[in-house]
Amino acid sequence: MDCTLYRKSIGFWLLGIGCWLWALPVCGQQPVADTPHWRDSLAVLNRQIAASPDSTDLRLRKAAVNIELGQWEYAADEYTRVLAKDAQNPAARFFRAYTNTQLKRYDQALFDYEELLRSYPLHFEARLGHAYVQQKTGRRTESLDELNLMAEMFPDSVTVYAARAGLEAEMQLTEPALYDWERCEQIDSLNAGYVASHVDLLLAHRRIEEAFGVLDAAVARGIPRGMVQALYIRCRKEMTK
Repeated sequence: MDCTLYRKSIGFWLLGIGCWLWALPVCGQQPVADTPHWRDSLAVLNRQIAASPDSTDLRLRKAAVNIELGQWEYAADEYTRVLAKDAQNPAARFFRAYTNTQLKRYDQALFDYEELLRSYPLHFEARLGHAYVQQKTGRRTESLDELNLMAEMFPDSVTVYAARAGLEAEMQLTEPALYDWERCEQIDSLNAGYVASHVDLLLAHRRIEEAFGVLDAAVARGIPRGMVQALYIRCRKEMTK
């Protein structure tokens, strides 16, 4: 579907996934500012839908704007209308799962993710969302199984390793979590956020010398020392305790 507004919404989701470190809320980004631009777009789409109520394209565009404005209920309603006409519409299925996740309707989100994955088993964002919702509903083992499968399917995805590391740390699987933070640093060697998460986990287990080693390696491969200076200070403070 060639629709600028809808592509913008997809980009909005991917941005959230890209910075998602699993310990944070799903797509932890906030809705964009409630600008006149989006309100004007919504008014135009509402008029167009009134004239063409059966247009799937218009309803998908409107739902995208609803998402931009943080209007999750309205967005979910539009995706439900689209699916009532086209039960196989992958965009509506995926984004309804997303909006229901935002609304904490986890059972409904799981249903939509599972329906989508039956037809599109390689849908990266759907698998990641599915794993997250499993974790939120207390199915951490199932969530970890999903992420293990994703690591096989997408072996170069730093997002998968970061998500898995966060879950493993929560499950007290320290060594696997440390391995996954190392993989993140191998894939995205200049990302100081992964270094911070790696060091945090080591310090939580009083592995101070290893934490210093992670920081020294980060600086050696090009991360400015100033970006991790606070972590060095934390390590030194831990040594004095």
